[in-house]
Amino acid sequence: MKRKTWFREKYAVKRTGQELEPQEVLLDRFAQKREKELGIKEMKFEVPPSRKILWGFLVFSLISLSLLWLKTFQLTVINGPALAETAFRNVTRLTPLRADRGIIYDRNSQKLVSNLPSFDLMVDKRDLPQDENQKKREIDAVAGYIKKDPVLLQKEIEDSKAEAVIVEANLDHETLVILETKLNDLAGFQIEQNTVRSYPDGPLFSQILGYNGRINPQEFQALKNDDYFISDYIGKQGLEKSYEEILRGKPGVFEVKKDATGQKSRGEVKSQPEAGQSLVLWLDADLQKKLQTELGRIINEIGSRKGAAIALDPKTGGVLALVSWPSFDNNLFSQGISIENLQKILADPNQPFFNRAAAGQYASGSTIKPLIAAAALQEKTISPEKQILDQGFIEVKNQYNPEITYVFRGLEPHGWVDLRKALAVSSNIYFYTVGGGYQNQIGLGSTRIKKYLELFGWGKKTGIDLPGETSGLIPDHHWKEENVGESWYVGDTYNLSIGQGYLQISPLQEAVAFAALANGGRLLRPQMVQKIVAGSPASASPRIVQEFSPELIRQLPIDEKNIKTVLAGMRDAVVYGSASTLNSLPVRVAAKTGTAQTPRKDYYHNWVTVLAPLDDPQIVLTVMIEDVPGVRAAVLPVAKETLEWYFTR
Repeated sequence: MKRKTWFREKYAVKRTGQELEPQEVLLDRFAQKREKELGIKEMKFEVPPSRKILWGFLVFSLISLSLLWLKTFQLTVINGPALAETAFRNVTRLTPLRADRGIIYDRNSQKLVSNLPSFDLMVDKRDLPQDENQKKREIDAVAGYIKKDPVLLQKEIEDSKAEAVIVEANLDHETLVILETKLNDLAGFQIEQNTVRSYPDGPLFSQILGYNGRINPQEFQALKNDDYFISDYIGKQGLEKSYEEILRGKPGVFEVKKDATGQKSRGEVKSQPEAGQSLVLWLDADLQKKLQTELGRIINEIGSRKGAAIALDPKTGGVLALVSWPSFDNNLFSQGISIENLQKILADPNQPFFNRAAAGQYASGSTIKPLIAAAALQEKTISPEKQILDQGFIEVKNQYNPEITYVFRGLEPHGWVDLRKALAVSSNIYFYTVGGGYQNQIGLGSTRIKKYLELFGWGKKTGIDLPGETSGLIPDHHWKEENVGESWYVGDTYNLSIGQGYLQISPLQEAVAFAALANGGRLLRPQMVQKIVAGSPASASPRIVQEFSPELIRQLPIDEKNIKTVLAGMRDAVVYGSASTLNSLPVRVAAKTGTAQTPRKDYYHNWVTVLAPLDDPQIVLTVMIEDVPGVRAAVLPVAKETLEWYFTR
């Protein structure tokens, strides 16, 4: 009883004239029923909620808690990194510390490119004044310093999707000095130090080196996670593009934080820049200069406009020289090209951007004949001693209508010729017969011709470490049916046998194929870069990061004696045949010329490929000039002057 009395006394609530008992606070259904039976009408609390209401309240609470948990999960786990990054960007400003870009050297450590300091005016839109009038005053002031239309400048800043915007690149010295004295009064504006590439002999090496250019918005979006900034330069063409990761190095970062009032605190270096590594090429810069000079001279003399030349080391596959005519000055792009100059280059019908040596596609003409000869010897469809009568033409009757006769002609009749003489005098009739068959002589046929051309690397990219290389084209039955809508005829095989018709190759592919003849049948991948080094290769002990050994694509399934027979025919071409101009060179050479028809009447693509010295080939030189008026050996003087200089310097 004591315990009950204490409970009543402690929890009882006074009301008018009575005490409220504890059990009345939570009146249950049974108590309510009993009071009704007793007739008690005192004012008491309402009946507790029903079970449905309680369950509904429970479900509502669980749903609310679940939604709250899900929102918390979204903010902390799913969106957490992005929100943290946003918060970081709002209080942190990162400025790049540019790494020195790697240098590119020729094989003799001659520097082909260097770095120049540059300064860019940048603006971070987050730091511009919030007040529109104040912001306009600052932009107008900056526009005056850099001599730019303020309305246009403000539009460029506001339209940019990036937070950091390049206001003016490559500031001149006078403007730089003025801006440095004014920056403290210009919120959001700052000067960034950068570097631009300088190419001492711009047009001479531009097709090889390419150029650096300002990163565009698409490139920035793709690369911003790789430590790139919107003000960075990036390799756009050539080796600058192929070896961007090697040359660029790793930039450092300088970090500045802002306090709650927007004032910048003292910055700190978060990471130091790491200089890019340098490239040492197989290229001989002096040979490049000589070859381009001679090619340009002859092109101008004969009234042509375009051409290409490439020199390979047949023992390594290293590219000793690569010329595409005409060329362009890569300094224009590296240091910022004007719209007028860009339009002028783009509108040039001679396409100076186009790398004809690696990306050009041409019919090979008679330079295909050594490859056809090697295939015929290996397949034993003809012996090297067998003679075929070259009377200047062959006649083939239509297989469906014998009254129709097709005539396939050579340049002139050569009488009886064997394989060596056919190569020396470039007999079309002999190679029509060997390639497509004629009378009692079985031909290779288009299928076997394509097989051997592919073994020599035609119809596929060589894999050179330059962008934009072409695959070329070796036509066959399926290709012609799909692309021309016609069947393959024996005339197509005849044309293919002498490098005409639909066949397309690049000068690089030809040089690679002939290098395989020069080295005994080893088809090597052409390479521009010989090694990657840290520092200068001319230093006392340069650190070699990576060295590129000769890379074998395949060993040709052609017997050594057959290759020697083909080389003997190419040697005869120099002694008394189509390349006799080269017989006065100080070393014994072998060569094959070619003249390929073009859609323009009486205009031809002119070819020559030379192996020198024949006894121990050190260089394979291919020269091609487009649209040469008339049948002439326009390329031979280029090869002669270049090789004479090369072996007597």
